[in-house]
Amino acid sequence: MRELGTGIGWRPEIADAVEGLAGVDWVEVVAENICAGHLPDSLLRLRERGVTVVPHGVSLGLGGADRPDEGRLAELAAKATALGAPLVTEHIAFVRGGGPLTASPALEAGHLLPVPRTWDALDVLCENVRIAQEALPVPLALENIAALFTWPGEELSEGRFLAELVERTGVRLLIDVANLHTNHVNRGEDPAKALAELPVEAIAYVHVAGGVERDGVWHDSHAHPVPPAVLDILSDLASRATPPGVLLERDDDFPPAEELAAELAAIRATVRGAAIRPAGAEAGPVAAPAPAPRPEAGPVGAPGTRAVDAGVRQRVGIAQAALLSALVAGTPAPEGFDRARLRVQTRALAAKRAGVVARVAPELPEILGGGYRPAFLAYAASRPMRGGYRRDALDFAEHLLIAGRPEDPVARRRLTTWWQERAGARPAGRTGRLVRAARAALVGRRAA
Repeated sequence: MRELGTGIGWRPEIADAVEGLAGVDWVEVVAENICAGHLPDSLLRLRERGVTVVPHGVSLGLGGADRPDEGRLAELAAKATALGAPLVTEHIAFVRGGGPLTASPALEAGHLLPVPRTWDALDVLCENVRIAQEALPVPLALENIAALFTWPGEELSEGRFLAELVERTGVRLLIDVANLHTNHVNRGEDPAKALAELPVEAIAYVHVAGGVERDGVWHDSHAHPVPPAVLDILSDLASRATPPGVLLERDDDFPPAEELAAELAAIRATVRGAAIRPAGAEAGPVAAPAPAPRPEAGPVGAPGTRAVDAGVRQRVGIAQAALLSALVAGTPAPEGFDRARLRVQTRALAAKRAGVVARVAPELPEILGGGYRPAFLAYAASRPMRGGYRRDALDFAEHLLIAGRPEDPVARRRLTTWWQERAGARPAGRTGRLVRAARAALVGRRAA
């Protein structure tokens, strides 16, 4: 496993700070935020200095019921090549559901959602991982994700699920210790047990990040300092096997460079300290349980080599579509889920949509002022994403204009112009309400 050292997540907001930090061996960049042919100057300068850059994907949805999208895989491969990356990383998650497989509307989550830890879901994930591995020019590592809720009827623990995945596919692991802490608070899962069960020799690197607890729920915000509990889990992991790399993530409320440097120093000290401590000296040894027996109906032959039956994909797809519809389209929660936790997840997904749309279309909060966030949350409550966040921004503006909003005529004219400059040709069969709203706004502008 290639030694990476200590790194930090590269973000445009802290690009200058990252370039100036001492002792940064490598950086990770969100793959969807860059173009292979137009890399940010800051990343190019880091590469020229010999700093390794790893692309980190968030949109493949390898845990989803459908096979990975060939276009998304090709784009990720091109970015890995352009960056000269030694590996690429993604998540054990699904991000969309519905569509032809389930004969239901296609839905986008706009965020990473946990897959059920069942044999069916594992079969689908393993086949999707093998498809991705064949399409990528470098090794793939997958990250465990944070979750606010638990799937009913799960058949494997997190550690056992990861161990089975590695055994079948040979994929590497990106272990996020902050996510292990999140799942400890939110789902009552023991991080030490997960670490004892997973194959530490498969770890490519480790994520460390901060979060915040509200009303007994831990939110993996990446916008707060790394708490001691997360460093404790990092220490436990590093006492079992020194990770090839450790990376600090920060995605919002960026602190001064001095605070980032202090957090990196704490991470280095934690790993060094764990390396000289006997494994499990603080938490006590945790025995890995016997592997869960595989159901008789499962695929036969060498692990993970047989194609997944279409019925398995459909079962997984139906379950994921029902959950996603409850989260983003207001349909009833599927049986067995904690409804209160699903409401928390729904609010979190809407808040994330509002925040990302504000970043990709900053003119919207500027035009709408303090009314932007409540208007967007009301819109998101009953209107799922139809595509990416830029599409979402256009749909939100269209929704407001059709409703004759905002009420201020100047703001409405500005929003109309913004929408017209970006919407382009509209699909055939659209109603004329938006056209009338746009025309009325323009007439009002000329009259003014």
